[in-house]
Amino acid sequence: MTTLLDWRARFAVLSLIWGFSFLFMKVGNEGYPPLQVTLGRMVFGTLVLAVALSARRQGLPRGIGLWARLAVAGLLLNALPFSLFAYSELRIPSELAGICNATSPLWGMLLSMVALSEDRPTRRRLAGLGLGFLGVLTVLGAWQGFHGIDPEGALMALAASLCYPIGWIWVRRTLANRSESHLSLTAGQLLCGTAWTLIAAVAVTPMPHGVPLAPTLSIAALGALGTGFAFLLQYGLVAEVGPTTAQMVTYLVPVIATVAGVVLLGESLSWNTPVGALVVLAGAALTQTRPRPAKHVQRVERAERGGVAEPKGVPASGPAPVPIPAPAPAEERPATPATT
Repeated sequence: MTTLLDWRARFAVLSLIWGFSFLFMKVGNEGYPPLQVTLGRMVFGTLVLAVALSARRQGLPRGIGLWARLAVAGLLLNALPFSLFAYSELRIPSELAGICNATSPLWGMLLSMVALSEDRPTRRRLAGLGLGFLGVLTVLGAWQGFHGIDPEGALMALAASLCYPIGWIWVRRTLANRSESHLSLTAGQLLCGTAWTLIAAVAVTPMPHGVPLAPTLSIAALGALGTGFAFLLQYGLVAEVGPTTAQMVTYLVPVIATVAGVVLLGESLSWNTPVGALVVLAGAALTQTRPRPAKHVQRVERAERGGVAEPKGVPASGPAPVPIPAPAPAEERPATPATT
């Protein structure tokens, strides 16, 4: 399904899907409480991956211990950040939520300095970290006392972005080197995230009194496209063009989210929002740079691989998601969190 189009067309489709996810959340909030928006999103996303599992004749993971680890991943990478983003959009524009989402690589680098001993920062990456957070302050209008910005909404969106690197550190430490497929593990992760959200929604939200058309369709699109189909699209891209090119979609998502919010939702746009967003993205790009290995190391690696580059996977991001911590080496890469 995902190989019928040229990779550039699929790249553009993935960018649009994730960019519009913030608009879908905003519209979904107009008819349902944020937890129900998140629950619907999780249900539709899980159904898409269930269909893909059935088509490929793969099953869900087995083992209580594995499911316990997937439950934590589903909480950190799906249920919690998706809910925080939905709640944040009750208070802030969808464009701002999309820009806050772009801070995930900044949080990821900050956390990896503490939690991942093999991931040491360079001067360039530290500069990117400082530049990125300067961009956040610009977007929020810090010099004017954050005038016009709901601080609680912005903090919830930033906290949602922080959840992704925390979840990825958990995934790398507990789910690496598994024999199960990425699709099987991610479907299990989403199923656990759905269970977490269902428990919370039943406990604190009332039953909906109706089924409003536009919010319901938005939630269906958010889950089926942004959380389910986007996962399949991104892994197809990674397999074909590699993680570096596939990751570039991260830098288009805030742009599309901003345009969609302004044009379709009539959200206001001041000069500091696009300027700050560009600074955030520049900082995020710098944090993803890695020093090149010495030439003799490159020659040895090519000789060991017979001169053929090995493809590496990257986590499915989106409003998650979207920006992500630098991907682990291919041999360490566990389940791909469906984050957008």
